[in-house]
Amino acid sequence: MSLMSRSLAELIGTFWLVLGGCGSAVLAAGFMADIGGTPVHIGIGLLGVSLAFGLTVLTMAYAIGHISGCHLNPAVTVGLVVGGRFPAAQAPLYIIAQTIGAILAAFLILIIASGNADFALGTNSLAVNGYGELSPGGYSLTAGFITEVAMTAMFLFIILGATDKRGIGTHAGLAIGLALTLIHLISIPVTNTSVNPARSTGPALVLFLSGEGKALAQLWLFWVAPIVGAVIAGVVYRMFETDASK
Repeated sequence: MSLMSRSLAELIGTFWLVLGGCGSAVLAAGFMADIGGTPVHIGIGLLGVSLAFGLTVLTMAYAIGHISGCHLNPAVTVGLVVGGRFPAAQAPLYIIAQTIGAILAAFLILIIASGNADFALGTNSLAVNGYGELSPGGYSLTAGFITEVAMTAMFLFIILGATDKRGIGTHAGLAIGLALTLIHLISIPVTNTSVNPARSTGPALVLFLSGEGKALAQLWLFWVAPIVGAVIAGVVYRMFETDASK
């Protein structure tokens, strides 16, 4: 299949990841509902949002895995290049498509959320990633950086292992989706969990265009740290493949 077709699949897949994951955080994590005339606070909470992110990857793995490989993430694309699983020359178009998909999804989330009279745009809106004042738990830049490197490294290690020809390939989507769920359960309080530069760019850019620029100022971390983690995983897993080929 052509590079353009595969990149389009990546755009659609990343759109779904951000719409499903960030959308669940914005629209369903916690909200007031009128039940029998009584306002009640309900929502899916941290567990539900974590599961939503995992489900987006799981569903797309089976929808477009056979088309594009279902990267949905610039860090995954870079990690696969370093791990010898993806041609470096094709990576830029994949990354551009992923980022566009994330931006489109963030715009759609804003449009939907704005339909609620109680919605007010703020620095932490649209499930942006951040550290310091933008961290859900008030974690520092250093804590955020270390968390994003470690979580992305483990995510890529799992992806490389689950998609290894020596493994059980038919179940790769399940392992990868559950891995992303676990990562969110661990790190939402620290950075709101990125491990994906495109996922971070969409909400941050849309907030910036809406007059809230703090998340965009911190966006560098959510490109640098996930890519560092992905490179580490690519190098480490390649050592196992080299050893196995001896």
